[in-house]
Amino acid sequence: QDPGDPDYEEGTEKYDTPIPINAFDLIIADECHRGYTAKEAALWRDTLNHFDAIKIGLTATPAAHTTAYFGTPVYRYTTEQAILDGFLADYEAVRITSNILMNGAFLKEGEQVGIINTESGSEVLDNLEDEREFSSTQIERDITSPDTIRKIIEEIAKDALKFEQDNGRFPKILIFACNDIQFISHADQIVTICKEVFNRGDDFVQKITGNPNVDRPLQKIREFRNRPNPKIVVTVDMLSTGVDIPAIEYVVFMRPVKSRILWVQMLGRGTRLCPDINKDHFTVFDCFGGTLIEYFKDTTEFAFDPPQRESLSYEQIIKNIYQNVNRDYYTRVLIKRLRRIEKSTTPEGVQQFSLLVEEPFSDFIANLQIKIRKDFDNTMKIIRNKNFINYLYSYPRPQKEFLKGYEIRDEVTSEEMILGEKPVDYLDSFCKFIKENPEQILAIKILLEKPKGWNPDMLNELREKLKKNNFMEKDLQRAHKLIYSKSLADIISMVKHAAIEQLPILTAEERVKNAVARVIEGQNFTYEQMNWISLIEQHLIQNLSIDENDIENAPAFMQIGGIGKARKLFGKEKLKLLIEEFNFNIAA
Repeated sequence: QDPGDPDYEEGTEKYDTPIPINAFDLIIADECHRGYTAKEAALWRDTLNHFDAIKIGLTATPAAHTTAYFGTPVYRYTTEQAILDGFLADYEAVRITSNILMNGAFLKEGEQVGIINTESGSEVLDNLEDEREFSSTQIERDITSPDTIRKIIEEIAKDALKFEQDNGRFPKILIFACNDIQFISHADQIVTICKEVFNRGDDFVQKITGNPNVDRPLQKIREFRNRPNPKIVVTVDMLSTGVDIPAIEYVVFMRPVKSRILWVQMLGRGTRLCPDINKDHFTVFDCFGGTLIEYFKDTTEFAFDPPQRESLSYEQIIKNIYQNVNRDYYTRVLIKRLRRIEKSTTPEGVQQFSLLVEEPFSDFIANLQIKIRKDFDNTMKIIRNKNFINYLYSYPRPQKEFLKGYEIRDEVTSEEMILGEKPVDYLDSFCKFIKENPEQILAIKILLEKPKGWNPDMLNELREKLKKNNFMEKDLQRAHKLIYSKSLADIISMVKHAAIEQLPILTAEERVKNAVARVIEGQNFTYEQMNWISLIEQHLIQNLSIDENDIENAPAFMQIGGIGKARKLFGKEKLKLLIEEFNFNIAA
């Protein structure tokens, strides 16, 4: 029996098993970050320890207790590498900044609020008699701001409707809410406002959570995966792991996340490829001003902490006192816990406790250590009593008050992010890198000073060096599109513009057409030669450089005779000069 079970009785955790310890040579534990190795007393941990075998743990999100049990990871296959290898979709980020979510809410005297009874769901409208301040951590815990939720959804809607216009389909959207607690559900509010903002029927937006009021959640998950509707699903934790819905293209964080493992799992909902819709990336909406993305950006390492020890139950503490197991220590432990209960219970709870022990709550706690020493038997009768122990677990808690700030007005803005930075900051970093490295990176030096040396090797070197410094071509293109309204800027333009701001930003097609026009200007090429030049032009648009190996091996050239035909048509030396001219004019 697992000591973590509520019905656990001491002595039942040891048992005989018919399976000998040498039954297996190898045991593979999948998803080994889960809790079965997190606690020293866990049944699964005992099971693994029972067998004398090699144990291999598999997980996408190693936790500290995972490495404490299985040891340092011997092989890692990162998400970034999986994206580069084409097995996962990359993500783009949009920062949504809400003044309320970032800084909290301030209610002025006289403002109207709704006071929700969290036990019955009834709501009473009231005007505040004094000002009240709520920190950002209290939003959706103690107070909600309908205006904030609406404005965030409206920002997402702007992006989603533009996406629909550009791609001919509405993106599947997964929204993570803070909670789905009866009567104060953040998830329910988001669903209601989404239906109002998008106005596309009840099937368009659905809630899928573990709340008992959600009808057939597993069927709803299948519908989200396999059917056109719902397009928007609101969840809390239920869809954070263990579901595979490749068509998800927007992942929205309207709830804070503190766990690295949970963050990676949530992002994983969007990383699935979906060839049916030609999905090559998904978009993350960080509704906390980009702070979630920034916080988890560098959290790839983890400490090798030992497994957690379970806190002792009240029964065990009292048993230790009764059996004189470090009695003074466990008496102090009990007193501390009673103090916490005294501070957190209601006046009725204080009265109930006083009736149980037949003296005031505070007096009983203050005198408990002396009572145990001087009147041990009678004191133990009180604290070992079943009613006393039940009280410790189920003492009355104050009714939670939850407010709706109807007059709160929020300021919400959104902007795209590149690797956790504003696009303008990302390009500033790129400009600084280009200006500081022309001597260290030959490709940059050639582009800026000696374009005659440009060739495919230089282009490959440039891309590799930029990639190692977190300047991927696709990220640079996206930043240039956002800042300069220039789609698909070519890598040469971006480097040159970073070094000399006055130089124009061109697409690969614009650059190549200009280069080809300069090469053929004033020359008399035959019809067949011009056909070859047209193929060279198409190759250059894709590759921004060319050499004889390309002409020898590229399928487009091989189909019409390859390098042999080209040398015969242009002349061997003339072809070399022509290639040099093309490369020079591309880089110039």
